[in-house]
Amino acid sequence: MMTMTKKNKVNEIIAYLDEIFPDVGCELNYQKDYELVIAVMLSAQTTDISVNHVTAKLFKEYPTLEALANAKLEDVEDIIHSIGLYKNKAKNVIGIAQAVLTDFHGQIPMDKDELQKLPGVGNKTAGVIRAEIFKIPDLPVDTHILRIAKRFQLVNQNADPYETEMALKKMVDESHWIKLHHQLIHFGRYLCTARKPACASCKLAHLCNVI
Repeated sequence: MMTMTKKNKVNEIIAYLDEIFPDVGCELNYQKDYELVIAVMLSAQTTDISVNHVTAKLFKEYPTLEALANAKLEDVEDIIHSIGLYKNKAKNVIGIAQAVLTDFHGQIPMDKDELQKLPGVGNKTAGVIRAEIFKIPDLPVDTHILRIAKRFQLVNQNADPYETEMALKKMVDESHWIKLHHQLIHFGRYLCTARKPACASCKLAHLCNVI
């Protein structure tokens, strides 16, 4: 029996995700570009639901970049204390606002290297920002996508997020990157979960190493 190539496997995965998640996008709430940057930074190691809960209060209390840049650290900590790593993230909230104002004239930079100069913004966060705000094709890998890629044996089991991102980009046409990023997150968040994946109802179970 011929072994299915990773490329064919990815094509089957994409077809299924198009079937079950035909129209998905970012689940973080934001109205301004800098609000997305802060929300994505806050989402590390916590849920989008939790982030949306705290940002609703944060952005109401501090409705401008200037207000955030001048916020007291303990006040921001108090607002976001319900999410993980809140003390460091509170510093980053204020730091991002200050950096955008002083270093980027109040505008979120488009360049990936420039984005990563913002406090708390790494490769994954920068990729999300570029794709969401500027519609620049990118396929940043979070914990959900990393788990799925390994379950479908698209990457080695010891691959890190960056290695997984590079591997997936070679397998998938650039035109699918942004949509696939959201689809894989939804798949991992609601079906192919870490502890109790819905394998019995999944049409991709035959490709997976979970069962």
